[in-house]
Amino acid sequence: MIMLSKLSGILIFLSFLVTIFAYFFQNNMIIVAGIFAWIAFLVLFFTLKNKTLIIVLLLLSFLGYIIVLVNNFEINLIKIFTVNQYLLALLIGVGFLRLIAMPKKDKTSSLPKGKKSFIKTYLSVHLFGSVINLSSLILVADKMYKKAPLSKSQIILLTRAFSSDAYWSPFFVAFAAAITYAPKLNSSVIVINGIILAFIAFIITYYDVIKEKAYDIENFYGYPLSFNSLFLPFLLALLVLITNNYFPDLKVIVLISLFSIIMTIIILPIKKGIKTSFKTLTIHITDELPKMKSEISLFLVAGMFGIIIGTILIGLNFTLPFTNFDWKIASLLLLSFIILSFVGIHPIITISIIGDYLSGVNHTFLAVTFLMAWSTTVSTSPFSGLNLTIVARYACSAKEIFMINISYAIKMYIVCIICLYILSNYFDL
Repeated sequence: MIMLSKLSGILIFLSFLVTIFAYFFQNNMIIVAGIFAWIAFLVLFFTLKNKTLIIVLLLLSFLGYIIVLVNNFEINLIKIFTVNQYLLALLIGVGFLRLIAMPKKDKTSSLPKGKKSFIKTYLSVHLFGSVINLSSLILVADKMYKKAPLSKSQIILLTRAFSSDAYWSPFFVAFAAAITYAPKLNSSVIVINGIILAFIAFIITYYDVIKEKAYDIENFYGYPLSFNSLFLPFLLALLVLITNNYFPDLKVIVLISLFSIIMTIIILPIKKGIKTSFKTLTIHITDELPKMKSEISLFLVAGMFGIIIGTILIGLNFTLPFTNFDWKIASLLLLSFIILSFVGIHPIITISIIGDYLSGVNHTFLAVTFLMAWSTTVSTSPFSGLNLTIVARYACSAKEIFMINISYAIKMYIVCIICLYILSNYFDL
């Protein structure tokens, strides 16, 4: 079984390399990348801890495909297996950044306590999490958990600081999903709007913890990280922005994926030497990439399911119950995302289903709605990857996390509605 796992890691890495190659040189080779990814999925399928959702989606996809065949609907078979390929490339590429950009702890002899500690730790999780994703949260949470079980204020910080990255970070899978189904989006508007939302999320969170005595903010112990480590993430962002400025037609998520692996290959030997670097890369490919099996499985199957459902709806001449995608419709769509996430429907599934169907609306406005949905649901839903990790790794209660963050989700939903109203009415989106 260990050998199969290592084989799957190699297949995932090959899928990543072929995806990048296909984008720049031979576009029809994207199906080869998809085949590698699907074989890896099949190899890892029986090692998945929670297979129920994947099995349900596979069965529904099979039934949907039967309907497509019976009715002779036109379907893009290549797209079925590759629709989320660039999204997977980002997920895999950014994972390599952990090898060169893992933040170091603050070198002060005693960690700050109280409000100062809360603010510094929040910023640490948020900024590093925006680039190296869940790794930053685990790094901080592990240190907190060694000292004592996670307190309510620590859970609030971890869930909200990390999830609010999805509002704006181009290095997040949420952004990749948005750009996959809304490719004509304006990245600048997305990032600026998202940063504003992330700042508001911080203000709401900080106010929540200082006003509620039960959170005992004065005795909060965090784990701030050294901000010197932000050099590499900022360098990556700069490379992507400069390249995108000269070659605006190139996909941002492909550039991030490409520069992530290039930076890793160049910088890792400088930091660790050639021999150690080769060993580190090998371990990452054979041992760490297979650990992404849950995300890879979900994105592959959800993408396939979404394409099949979209094909059926188009074949049946289904029309949307609205003609103008304004802030009111976007607000209702956002609410449906949130409610569905609370019953276990991951945002990527909903996005996959409706993404193609809303291809005719303003892509920037649609992408903003997608990112709002992803960020707001991840912090609160008991079924999100973030909360499942916290529950499993730190012996927390899913119900407690939900109850702590539900008021936050409601507040952010209201903030998002206001934001959508402004974008729709004053920025002509």
